[in-house]
Amino acid sequence: MFANERRCETFEEVIEEARAMRATGAGITGGDPLMARERTLEGISRLKSEFGPGFHLHMYTSIPFNPELAREFADAGLDEIRFHLLGLDAERYRSTITACSDSGILTGVEIPCEPDKREELLSLLEELRSFDISFLNLNELEITVGNHENMELRGFNLSTEITAGASGSNELALDMKSRVNAAERRRFLRRGESTISPHEVLTEDGTLIFGAIDADEGSKDDWISEIAQETGLPRRFLLWDDENERIEMPLVIAEDIADEIEDPVFMIEVLPTHERTEVTAVRLNGFEEE
Repeated sequence: MFANERRCETFEEVIEEARAMRATGAGITGGDPLMARERTLEGISRLKSEFGPGFHLHMYTSIPFNPELAREFADAGLDEIRFHLLGLDAERYRSTITACSDSGILTGVEIPCEPDKREELLSLLEELRSFDISFLNLNELEITVGNHENMELRGFNLSTEITAGASGSNELALDMKSRVNAAERRRFLRRGESTISPHEVLTEDGTLIFGAIDADEGSKDDWISEIAQETGLPRRFLLWDDENERIEMPLVIAEDIADEIEDPVFMIEVLPTHERTEVTAVRLNGFEEE
């Protein structure tokens, strides 16, 4: 085993190296860690036991292993797994990826951006939309001492004189990223258009924006009545959010009343997903001038 550049015979030596560099996590790679599954599981357990649950462990593998083994890695303490898809054959990995995701491991795919496989990679992007993955890492293809002859045969040149990146790899990665972002935006826009509430505004990025005032169960009815009376706003534009303990309203109303009350008033931005993940919260009042 190696920890950084240090050859280690025992996990005690691995732990010693981690302490020496004040590590906050570790990546487990190879070869392939699945070729030494029991030792890998032991290493995960030992590191978690030594450094605690906040010590982040991610593992790389190119093996579509038995899905039943995913629970072993989750129970040992593996936080994240990154799959390298051999031959870009994603379907071989589907059941394993699903099992890892279902077991609570953050699951993703990592691939090099090979310029001569552009069409295959763009096709892979579409295929991965139906997979239970949380992220896609795109690596710039590098020309190294070990692979330069093969790179020459494939017609790759260095992109610049100061990096080892293959020409065209970075551009392909950016194109793939923009396609993912554009598709995500279109998805958010479609869902936002279908689920938007009367007090919300759908942005060009597909997020939902509205105003909110902090309240509790005991005061919410009084707040709703007072806001409706003072602003003339119909009650259907005022929504009580029990989970976040706030009254949601059109942003323009929140901005109008922000300076008139002492309770916190916010501009809120959420994704139009089932969980309504909050991405922005800006307080509109309560700031003192310097």
